[in-house]
Amino acid sequence: MSDLVGQYFDAAIAHLRRVRDEQAAAIEQASELLAEAVADGLRVFAFGAGHSALPAQDVVYRAGGLVPVNLLDVPGTTGVTVRPAPLSSALERVAGLASTTLDLTPARAGDLLFVISLSGRQVMPVELAQHARAKGLRVIGLTSLAYPTELASNHPSGTYLKDHCDVVLDSGIAVGDGELAHPGAQTGFGPVSTVVTCAVMQAVVAGAVGRLADRALDGRGDTPPLFRSGNVPGGTEWNAKVMADNAERIFYTF
Repeated sequence: MSDLVGQYFDAAIAHLRRVRDEQAAAIEQASELLAEAVADGLRVFAFGAGHSALPAQDVVYRAGGLVPVNLLDVPGTTGVTVRPAPLSSALERVAGLASTTLDLTPARAGDLLFVISLSGRQVMPVELAQHARAKGLRVIGLTSLAYPTELASNHPSGTYLKDHCDVVLDSGIAVGDGELAHPGAQTGFGPVSTVVTCAVMQAVVAGAVGRLADRALDGRGDTPPLFRSGNVPGGTEWNAKVMADNAERIFYTF
């Protein structure tokens, strides 16, 4: 293993350990909000633009995931799916797009929205979180609190994602998102933001599942609605049933 390969793994592991320790209380708060939403029959949405869409997608329609979690898919922003690719970055600075998309979903007061944005300073995530709370949704923001200390917000209000959330999860990623350096490279590289944010999202889900499962064992609630892998016997049939059971709050099927 080359030195840089080892350094990358060390950096990712160090970040995961730091987030596990420093964000434990916030992760528990987020897990409780998610468990409450699922138990109360509410709708859950997750949004991220660009590469921040990856952690949002990672908790939607997947083995071991909660069935009622939906991707809020703002056209042109979900990952690198448009051409030219820089268009997705430009769309993050367009006012009205995210809030209009939310208005056209079945989201309503009391529902839960995860907004994932590394910098938390672009127009779209700030506007979306602000608008969602005005509509009565609860908002969990996953961002890096390093950015507001070093960079101005691009939102006209001067606020950041962190300012419009019920719970803020801090990924702790440094500005620039590059953990490695080399004298022959002119900029940092080796980002760990996706590794860390995906882990945080899965940790929140794990905490929520634990709460729901405890309540089921105590007779205070139903078994958590979870997907099984389609690669194990009976998985496809299981998934068809849990989707049918939760049809009124999932929006990724016909």
